[in-house]
Order: sequence, then structure tokens, then C-alpha cells
Amino acid sequence: MVDSSTTPDGTVSFMPHRLNRHPTVVRGLTANELWVCSALSAAIGIVLGTPLAFLLSTVAVVPTAILVAVALGVLSGGSALRRMKRGRPDTWLYRQLQWRWVVRWPSLAAYAHASHLVTHSGYWSTRKSPRP
Repeated sequence: MVDSSTTPDGTVSFMPHRLNRHPTVVRGLTANELWVCSALSAAIGIVLGTPLAFLLSTVAVVPTAILVAVALGVLSGGSALRRMKRGRPDTWLYRQLQWRWVVRWPSLAAYAHASHLVTHSGYWSTRKSPRP
């Protein structure tokens, strides 16, 4: 007896849709998005904490500012990205970033592996003739 989920050659005809998705780690962010969000937030924490450390004459302000910035960045960034990604394909965010890179810096498109993206804006036609 042959299982209904396999084809005659033995391959599986049904593949779960979510099998190849990156798992959500925290607040709608995948692991890669979480690392980027954390790194950008930490950089903001360093930029804001360093002058504050000189003002207050204590070095402990810098790691505290980094920790607070990362916490706020993950909370607000996770919420914002979750709203932006809702109802879109899994690769939407990465394609959107590639597209913005190509539009702003076309000479650097090869570095973003985005030279194949369609960047033309305007009226598109299929040039089909009307049916008789």
C-alpha cells in the first residue's frame, strides 16, 4: 500500500510551508534580525553613553547606556519590524533592503547582490492585443 503523501518514485509530495523559515526568537525578530537590531542599538548606546560618562565622570554609564539602548532597541525594533513584515513573504525585508541599497547607491549594487532587482518605476505593459 502506498502512502497518499508520497509519489510513485518515493519522494514526498507534501512539504510543510514553515519548514525552511527562520524561527522567531523574540518579539517577531529572527536570530539575524535580532543580532542586527542589538548591534545597532548598542552602537547608539555607545554614542549616547560616552559623552554622558564624561559629563558625570564615571565609566559605568557607558555599559548602562548600552544595556538600556539594546533593551529599548529590541522592544521598539521588534514591534516595528513585526508590523512592517505582517502579511508579507519571508524574504520581503531582505529584498526591501537590497532595493533601497540599489536605488540610493547604484554603483554599489554588486556588493548587495542586488543587480538583478527591477528598479524601473513607471507604466508597465504586457502588450497583449485585445481578444477578437
